[in-house]
Amino acid sequence: MPTFQFEAMNQAGQEVKDEMEAPSTEEALSKIRNMGYFPTKIREKGGKKKAATTRKKSMPFSIGGVSNKKIVQFTRQLSTLQDAGLPILRSLRILEQQQRPGLLKAVIRGVADEVEGGATLSEAMGRHPKAFNRLYVNMVAAGETGGVLDVILQRLADFMEKAQRLKGKVVGAMIYPAVVIFFATCIVGFIMVKVVPKFKDIFLEFNTTLPVLTQYLIKTSNWFAFGKPPGWVWVLFSPIAMFAFFKLMKQSKGGRYVLDRVFMVIPIFGGLLRKSAIARFTRTLGTLIAAGVPILEAITITKDTSGNEVYARALERVHDSIREGDTFANPLRASRVCDAIVVNMIDVGEETGELDKMLMKVAENYEEEVEVTVSSLVSILQPVMVVLLGGIVGFIVLALFMPLVSLIQSVSGGI
Repeated sequence: MPTFQFEAMNQAGQEVKDEMEAPSTEEALSKIRNMGYFPTKIREKGGKKKAATTRKKSMPFSIGGVSNKKIVQFTRQLSTLQDAGLPILRSLRILEQQQRPGLLKAVIRGVADEVEGGATLSEAMGRHPKAFNRLYVNMVAAGETGGVLDVILQRLADFMEKAQRLKGKVVGAMIYPAVVIFFATCIVGFIMVKVVPKFKDIFLEFNTTLPVLTQYLIKTSNWFAFGKPPGWVWVLFSPIAMFAFFKLMKQSKGGRYVLDRVFMVIPIFGGLLRKSAIARFTRTLGTLIAAGVPILEAITITKDTSGNEVYARALERVHDSIREGDTFANPLRASRVCDAIVVNMIDVGEETGELDKMLMKVAENYEEEVEVTVSSLVSILQPVMVVLLGGIVGFIVLALFMPLVSLIQSVSGGI
């Protein structure tokens, strides 16, 4: 019978190192928990791990990682199998078999091989960052330690779904104006290059004085079509240059901080980004604390996964403050990145010992505010874009037809 070496925490919080015989890793974990210990690491003694790792296959080539949707589905299925009482290794093999060929199937196979070799589930998942991020791995580790892996996986799936839904609403609000601006730019560009020059030739043949609006339109058309370089080059490559600039800025913490700070002061959109950032970090932190992750580790993970450098720096100050014996609310209040209601609710949560519940309530409130704001933005943007496009088209039509009206009047008068 295989022998397993394990590390665990007893009920007094002291570390225990020992070994035991068991037919499988799952049975060994069950025996350790029955002894009143919380296992933190377990490995099979001997050469089985080496034999298991030799069976691992290389990962297929992939530019990106596994999609969030697939990870959520995998997490829910794994939670269901664990709740049914199946051993973790068998659950992984079942999920591996039902996956289509691809990166996720290879990742699940790799995780199963690692677990079979004696690694814990969290350790195995931590070796596949393209599928499981640090937040995911730490929550799984907390579930293993507390013996509530099925519950943690269910919470994790709920968290990922809500985070993806919130992100989708924010991105969806940006798509409509982006699409309208793109097609409007294409249409106006065509008019400037093909239509306005023909009218210019007609006006030159009649040798008449053009209105100011028409002169501005012709100058714009000349710059757009015949400038050095042509204006269409600037219009085409400016978004690409801005995208490259933003990517370059995001390579450093200072650059990310400047961009996030600038975006947060933009009217309307800045408030939307701020609310979504608060909802994200409070839900992440609340989920981690509820899962049993220590507060300092939970704050560090939340800081690294916040997606906003302004709030990441605020959380870093909170981390240092708590480590020195201060409260959560005081440094967050001093940073002035959260509304007073958020700080007060966190303060109450600390006093009552229900910080995780208060954080989740804050997240729910701000997610609801984001949904309302997004709906309002979509309703406002539609008439605003119509008025804007109507103004552009009206300017072009007026600038082109004012000289024609003058010419028609002069011709009629001459007759």
